Amino acid sequence: MAGAGILQDIPKMIKLTEKVIKSTSLPVTVKTRLGWDENTLNIEEVAERLQDIGIKALSIHGRTRKQMYKGEADWTLIGKVKNNPRIHIPIFGNGDIDSPQKALEYKNRYGVDGIMIGRASIGYPWIFRDIKHFFNYGTILEAPQIEERVEVARKHLMKSIEWKGERIGIVEMRRHYTNYFRDLPGIKDFRARLVSEMDPSNLHCLLDEIKEHYQESSQLV
Repeated sequence: MAGAGILQDIPKMIKLTEKVIKSTSLPVTVKTRLGWDENTLNIEEVAERLQDIGIKALSIHGRTRKQMYKGEADWTLIGKVKNNPRIHIPIFGNGDIDSPQKALEYKNRYGVDGIMIGRASIGYPWIFRDIKHFFNYGTILEAPQIEERVEVARKHLMKSIEWKGERIGIVEMRRHYTNYFRDLPGIKDFRARLVSEMDPSNLHCLLDEIKEHYQESSQLV
């Protein structure tokens, strides 16, 4: 019953959250989904009950647990929670925000206090910078240059190894390379080498090779 599983027992969810709130002087926030499945879309009730016991903000993912990440996120219930006259805590929306334009559109349409972004930032942490710029100036920033892509990927690799150890850190990093270097012509061969290499030194050399290759390519264009 961990994680979203607790949505199958709302009284227990409220009881557990209340005990957390009472155990700390720090503000407690909650992130949850619309419900366990299409028959339990009870987020409006859940939001009120969580607010009543003292949470300070609520983030809502616009899918049920049963949906996982399939189908389109339904923001209509997120909007209903935000516009419920009983709700006064900040409400953050989550699900399918993958561009600055969509972030602004959904924030305006549903009135949420903010946007939470998950999958769209995997391998592309620049999305937060892009969104802030679009909100402030209404223009789209250029994609990061190869030097920045490589250095951020390198830092990510080093942190992954530092956190998880060499083997797991390298393996878990593999899923991120596609997004770090997406849209680069001819990246497929480099990516194949990145996801098969287990030596950190060789990976750093390969990242240098990628940078040099695309620097030279841009000079030829």
